[in-house]
Amino acid sequence: MSPEEYFNLERVEKSHWYYHGKREIVRFWIQKYQKIEVNIKLLDCGAGSGAFAAEMSKKVQVTAMDDHLESLEILRRRLPSDSIVEGGCGKIPFASDVFEVVTALDVLEHIADDKQAASELVRVLKPQGVLVITVPAMMCLWSDWDVSLHHYRRYDKKSLINIFKDLLITVEHCAYINVAAMPLVWLLRKARSLGMSKGMRAEDRIPPFFLNHLMRWIFVSHSCSRFQFPFGVGLIIVGRKL
Repeated sequence: MSPEEYFNLERVEKSHWYYHGKREIVRFWIQKYQKIEVNIKLLDCGAGSGAFAAEMSKKVQVTAMDDHLESLEILRRRLPSDSIVEGGCGKIPFASDVFEVVTALDVLEHIADDKQAASELVRVLKPQGVLVITVPAMMCLWSDWDVSLHHYRRYDKKSLINIFKDLLITVEHCAYINVAAMPLVWLLRKARSLGMSKGMRAEDRIPPFFLNHLMRWIFVSHSCSRFQFPFGVGLIIVGRKL
């Protein structure tokens, strides 16, 4: 990501409906397949500004990994130094079969060789370990936001599942998320592409209190069900290593 994006994220992620809601959704799916205990080891790959890692560090043994200096600077303010590792998902600096849980939240889209990254994420999982990944979805939503975040792609359900083909993992759940927001997101991003909307992006602004809580509730309730929607702003995939 561009350096300023890390600090934009740190500024809003604590209470913004999307970032707060995404952390809640990921915790829900982890707990579906892995009991959360203090002896559980969790690797958060591409930890960014560390909000998820910091929250989970109160429940499990967390290692936060990133390879961007801006991210590492923020992580060092939030987490003990011995829980922070410099490294990228393309070559994770750990032995195989180490972690009960591995997460990569909005990370694969930043990596040119996402299949190699998927292989590494699975490799460091223990047998029966749980992998949870989120990515942005649907190329029709591609915008200047993706460019500023240095995305290589947005995914559809088929393309996301395909990168785990032939790996030692069973896909337990894969679904579009952030469904209700998609029509508005499409309109806003189309308007920006046509030069009709300028200034701060919606992703960088926290809505009024009631709206913020309502949007988070809708986001979380849809994403924590097994109902399959045909579209969404994002995707989540949950796997268990064989």
